[in-house]
Amino acid sequence: MLTFWSWIFLLLGMATCALIAMDVRRRPQHMAIMNVTWPITGLYMPVLGWWVYQKMGRAAPAHHNKQHQHGDHEHQGGHHHHGDKPKWQGVFVSATHCGGGCTLGDIVAAPLATALGFTLFGSHMAGHFLLAFIAAYAFGILFQYLPIREMGEDSPRTALTNAIKADTLSLIAFQIGMYLWMLIATPLFLGGEMDATTPEFWFMMQIAMLVGFLTSYPANWLLVNKGIKHAM
Repeated sequence: MLTFWSWIFLLLGMATCALIAMDVRRRPQHMAIMNVTWPITGLYMPVLGWWVYQKMGRAAPAHHNKQHQHGDHEHQGGHHHHGDKPKWQGVFVSATHCGGGCTLGDIVAAPLATALGFTLFGSHMAGHFLLAFIAAYAFGILFQYLPIREMGEDSPRTALTNAIKADTLSLIAFQIGMYLWMLIATPLFLGGEMDATTPEFWFMMQIAMLVGFLTSYPANWLLVNKGIKHAM
């Protein structure tokens, strides 16, 4: 039964990702990295991701964007701020931005950890967690760095420093939520094995990424309140 539901939710996630990706091609985001972030969000938010994208992130058609792209950007710390969004929605989108990099890193790291049989202190789970953190942090900072550079207002070094300041706390919070779920799910649903070749593992990871998003939301709220990053 777990295998059945794993495939259902994984396929729904992939369908949601594909649907958002197709729509983003017709309606490109003001910030280019969000063209990647929104489809990734659909992977761990099956069906719900489409609603969230429509409610908080869907841009005007491409021809409309070209007419207005110079008039509706407000940049500070590499973020596009939508003044018409309620604060909670702006923070939510900032959290998806962080989640996109983390999720991509986790998707890359998990098969690598399984293929290598990588361990830390003799633990396969700890090995998975270490590789996942390294990859998630690298992709997460990259997802923050690119839009800062896209705006062209910072040197590469300054952009990297600002990216690290803006996203480190939220990245850590995301990974902590993910790890907490996998610590519960691995012995309970996966027989104690983190095997990235099974649909059950990826279903649990899908849930873990959603939990990670929820734990990163307060961190993003704090960063916004402190002025370290801005709601998107």
